[in-house]
Amino acid sequence: MFPGATDPTDTPPGDGIPPRTRAAMADATSPAAGDGAGGPQAGIVSAATAVVSEHGEAQSASTVLPAVLSDVPVAVLLIDQKSGAVTYANTAAVEMAGNVGLPVDVDTWGASAGLTDLGGAPLARTSGPLSLVAQGLPVTGEAVRLSPARSTDEQRASDGEDAGSRLLWVTGFPLSRPGSTQALSLVVLLEVESVGGSADADAELQALRERAVVATDIAFTITDPRQADNPLVWVNPSFTRITGYSYEESVGRNCRFLQGSKTDPATIDQIRAALAAQEAVTVTVLNHRRDGTAFWNQLAISPVFDGQGELVSFVGVQSDVTERVRVEAEREASLAAEQAARQEAELARAVAEQARSDAERAQREAEEAQARLALMAEATSTLIATLDVADLLDRLATLCVPQLADWVVVTLVDEAGEVRELVCRDRERQRTDLRQFGAGHALRLPPDSPSQRSITTSRAVLVEDLPDRLDGAMAFPAAQEIARRLGAASSLSAPLVARRRTRGAITLVRSTSERPFTPDDVGLVEDLARRAALVMDNVRLYQQEHVVADTLQRSLLPDLPEVPGLEAAAHYVSASTAADVGGDFYDLLELPDGSVAMVIGDVVGHDVAAAAAMGHLRGLIRACLWDAPDPRPSTVLTRVDRLVQGLRVASLATMAYLRAVPPAEPGGTWTVQLANAGHPPLVVRSPDGQVRPVDGVTGMLVGVDVDAERTTRTLELPPGSIVLAYTDGLVESPGSDLDQGIAALVQRLAATPAGASPRDLCDAAVSGTLDGRDDVALIAVRFL
Repeated sequence: MFPGATDPTDTPPGDGIPPRTRAAMADATSPAAGDGAGGPQAGIVSAATAVVSEHGEAQSASTVLPAVLSDVPVAVLLIDQKSGAVTYANTAAVEMAGNVGLPVDVDTWGASAGLTDLGGAPLARTSGPLSLVAQGLPVTGEAVRLSPARSTDEQRASDGEDAGSRLLWVTGFPLSRPGSTQALSLVVLLEVESVGGSADADAELQALRERAVVATDIAFTITDPRQADNPLVWVNPSFTRITGYSYEESVGRNCRFLQGSKTDPATIDQIRAALAAQEAVTVTVLNHRRDGTAFWNQLAISPVFDGQGELVSFVGVQSDVTERVRVEAEREASLAAEQAARQEAELARAVAEQARSDAERAQREAEEAQARLALMAEATSTLIATLDVADLLDRLATLCVPQLADWVVVTLVDEAGEVRELVCRDRERQRTDLRQFGAGHALRLPPDSPSQRSITTSRAVLVEDLPDRLDGAMAFPAAQEIARRLGAASSLSAPLVARRRTRGAITLVRSTSERPFTPDDVGLVEDLARRAALVMDNVRLYQQEHVVADTLQRSLLPDLPEVPGLEAAAHYVSASTAADVGGDFYDLLELPDGSVAMVIGDVVGHDVAAAAAMGHLRGLIRACLWDAPDPRPSTVLTRVDRLVQGLRVASLATMAYLRAVPPAEPGGTWTVQLANAGHPPLVVRSPDGQVRPVDGVTGMLVGVDVDAERTTRTLELPPGSIVLAYTDGLVESPGSDLDQGIAALVQRLAATPAGASPRDLCDAAVSGTLDGRDDVALIAVRFL
């Protein structure tokens, strides 16, 4: 449906619906039109048959189209191809033809409007543009004359024969494809310019071409809300010219594909709300063409209902108004700029002196604020660059002098409140005096000391008459004398509070009263103290966790034992930034029956918690290996899996277990049995230097299925062979799969010189670029 309305006074008797319209409505509401079998034509037919309501009244689209076409004088007709009748005319078309009852034969409507060809002959013939459109043929553009005096409308006839003729540009196209249950066509008539009395035909045609371009900016679209996501079911050629999207690229998609990152979400919400309420809406929205360029689109959407009042379609009328929006924006910006300039000029003349004073003060404040921000930025980057407390305190003192004070004292206290560390710094770097001051002052902080008061109250303490209070501020005369020699006019102390605990205080001292502390200084020093205290506490926590992690690592990753007939080496790298431990582990164990067990495993996670779970799992594996009734690796892994799930030792883990039986006689081959529980394959380096992964040994991860069965593979290894076991952190990296990582590892191992030791292989294995996101553990064993 397109905006416009028929005249309700011209409807036939009875129920008030014209016969042709009633027939069209019956077809539109039939199963063939509503069950979706007609494809895009179903929505188009519904749009055509719903131009009038049950009582012949115009739909709300009649108020929408004039808003869209406010700058484009255009008339719109809808023609039934089967009957050759005009079934719908918008307001502009009604004004053109007068009070002509619809539906009406297309030739009759043309005669009523007074349409002729450029030679003055009536259009009521099969070759006329209206007749061609009525036959389902497209008319890309043809000029016709409009003689209002020929209209059957008495009011138009009253204008007289001398009213003059007008030139129109006619375009038309079918709305339906061949085979549709109904065949409809759309006609757009655009007035080009008045030609009464003009003899310059070439000028008229040139003007016609220029004005006809405007008609191509009017796009019509139809959507079907009965289909999922309310897709487009038809677009006219103007839509393709405006957007760049062809008919095939548009139909079947929701029109949101025209939106972009700069489309106003509020406008989209307005459209969405109108569609949900089945109401007409007119908006101006920023859309994007197929080539990505943006354009302003004035869009009017009207709901279309069938004879039963059911929503069957939405019809959209679109116009490219980019130039208009740009001109309006420029005009508004120009007016706003002009008004602002006038107000600023008037204000400047009235308060010129005050403005200069304010500007100077604002500049000073801006410079001070910039200096504070620069100091905070420098403090953050400087303080976090060290993990040593003494260095941190020295950096903090350096930040304060001379920017904030002439000399500074940073005091740290222990849990009992006793001074445990003190750092001093002054403008002249008088190290001797400061060391003497620190030695005397740090022995005890009197209750009236600014530092002690700040620590006790956890608030900033400002002392403006410090010379009168030196006796109470410092316990020893030597410290008081040094303070007087350095200069002590005022002091500002701020507590070092982190995680609700006071760690100490920072006291800034200024030597002269000419530079007193301001409220801005108090806020700045408090902020600096908070940052410094948090960094200090982070250093403390890091050192504590590092000690714990180091102890845990040493207990969970033991030194490899010396086993006769073997040469072994191992390597471990943690992915945790807080602690040097993780969930990966390895082990080498000589069993009671004379065989040797080599285990590599990986518990899910890479932090202290994963390391703790790994410790439990490693102990459990050792117990299972030591007294296993069936020494086959597959049986041992199954037993470990059952114990892990039964005791809830770890959530998930991968593991590979190798059991090596020494040769019966020196120089013989080693018999190796191998089982795998979801772990990367082990790699074997032959005595001749060839390196290959041991494929074909797979099994379920530990912790997934308690009844999982795994297989055992047996290998015969000649003396001098080296077996390398590793975790997935060695071969996994972003952008590559596990096979690529294993292949790269094989290449690195094969590149080692002949006779390379297990330690050499470990070093070569980790010589590649490690991702650092996962732990890496590896163990290499040479069988002699």
